[in-house]
Amino acid sequence: MADKLTASRRSWNMSRIRARDTKPEIAVRRYLHRKGLRYRLHRADLPGKPDLVFAKQRACVFVHGCFWHGCTMCVDGIREVKSNQTYWPPKVAANKERDAKHQRTLQQLGWTVLSIWECEVANEERLEALFRALRGHRQHRHA
Repeated sequence: MADKLTASRRSWNMSRIRARDTKPEIAVRRYLHRKGLRYRLHRADLPGKPDLVFAKQRACVFVHGCFWHGCTMCVDGIREVKSNQTYWPPKVAANKERDAKHQRTLQQLGWTVLSIWECEVANEERLEALFRALRGHRQHRHA
C-alpha cells in the first residue's frame, strides 16, 4: 500500500520524532524521581547514550520505543509496515543489533543495563519492578 502522505510531508513528520525526552522516557523519569532515585540523562561518554544513568551504582536504563526497537510484546513492534518495506525492516533490525552491541559493551565496562519498553511504561507493576531492580542494585553495590 502506498503512503498516503507526500514524501516531503512524511519527511517533515519523521523529523519531528524525538530521540530524547519522549513521553515514555519522561514518564519513567518522573516515576523513578518520585521514588527518590536520582540520575543523569543521556551521558554521551557511554555507549548508546543511555536514557537514565545511575553513575554511583554503575547502572543505566534504556527506554525503548516499541516501533523503533522492534518490541515483540505489542502490536507496534511486530506490525508489518505497509509502505517502504525495503527500508523499515532492515532499519529496525539494525536498531536491535546496535542496542545489543551497546548493552554488551556497557556490561563489559562493568555497567548493569536495564531496559523498559514503551508499552510497559503504563504498567505500574513493571515500573515498580524497574525501581526495585535499581534500588536493590544500589543496596548491593554499597553494602
